[in-house]
Amino acid sequence: MNPIHQTIALLRNELGVVLSSTLARLLLAAVLGGAIGLERQLRHRPAGLRTNMFICFGAAMFTVLSRQLAGVESDSARIAAQIIPGIGFIGAGSILHAKTSVMGLTTAATLFVVAGIGMAAGGGLYLTACFATVIILLALVVLGRMEAAFSLKTVATSYEVTGRNVDGMLREVNRILDSEQLTMHSIHIANADPDFRLVFSVDGEQGQQKVFSIRLHESSAFATASTLGSTEHE
Repeated sequence: MNPIHQTIALLRNELGVVLSSTLARLLLAAVLGGAIGLERQLRHRPAGLRTNMFICFGAAMFTVLSRQLAGVESDSARIAAQIIPGIGFIGAGSILHAKTSVMGLTTAATLFVVAGIGMAAGGGLYLTACFATVIILLALVVLGRMEAAFSLKTVATSYEVTGRNVDGMLREVNRILDSEQLTMHSIHIANADPDFRLVFSVDGEQGQQKVFSIRLHESSAFATASTLGSTEHE
């Protein structure tokens, strides 16, 4: 065979191997990130299907590019090393802090791990990437259900009480909170003639919230007491 034809055939085979390997890594990253993102989407979390898929796919792509664009082997991890601080910024943006409550920690941690799965897939560590995905899904699904079953999940619940004496209502609410070792925040007082309207939020486990709600409704210090709604902490 002509040497030129042999060279072209060799290059074509090598190119095919490289492309198939690269495409397989990127495809695996998209599938694994999508699996975790789907679980997040079904639970109506801020970072859902597309976010997790893109982060996992992007981390895999940067890992592949880091090796292919490096001039020498010692530089092959330079681009990939920047993935970690980059994901840190994205994770920080998903965390909400409001006085005594912090929300979004699980979402931020999930994004961080998803980026790690993408890096593993991009580096050709297929078994590691798949194993990590299974562990994360089990943690999100099984542990989440266990927290719900044992009422361990922390929620922020808003309450509303009405009465004629604002100071008396505040004292009674604080007394009940102290007895249940809870704290309130986001306090709002309005004059709803002839009564005053006090709206506040309380952070605590679901079991604590149930007991607090019962004691709030049983108290004679309020004309009315009601629960407005709850938001789970992630």
